Amino acid sequence: MLKLNQQSISFIENCINEDKDKKGPLKLILHKIQNELGYIPFEAMKKISESINIPISDIYGVVTFYSQFTLKPKGKNLINVCMGTACYVKNSENLLNNISKITNTKVNQTSDDGLFSIDATRCLGACGLAPVVIINNKVYGNTNTNKDYEKVLKELISNSKKVEDNYEKC
Repeated sequence: MLKLNQQSISFIENCINEDKDKKGPLKLILHKIQNELGYIPFEAMKKISESINIPISDIYGVVTFYSQFTLKPKGKNLINVCMGTACYVKNSENLLNNISKITNTKVNQTSDDGLFSIDATRCLGACGLAPVVIINNKVYGNTNTNKDYEKVLKELISNSKKVEDNYEKC
């Protein structure tokens, strides 16, 4: 389990204090924490539970039910591959495997270097562009013929290696 720094703890406490007296505060608080920290740590759920008197099991249920929340930190680059019906029949499974191979990241996990997170998602709402991948909030469609997503991934990998090389020279 990751240990939160004081800045993150203070942020969580401020979110709770700002919204705890509002109607339906739980999702408001969770959204703010997710946006700031990139995930919902257990420690945050515990503090929320104590402050707004909701059982931690209920909070956990909300966090695990809604796909916009995650219990684990995500990588620097977020990749969503649609596995909905329209994308699946157009070979999104091969797309997912190719991205996994290029990034050296397992599906629904974060790469060891923290550079990528890949999520196999259900419908992304772009069925006419099937199969679809979203990389850092940019949609790439018709990926059977349009391989722009591969260039983007390779560029992200290359740029991260340049940064690592610059650190080694220091």
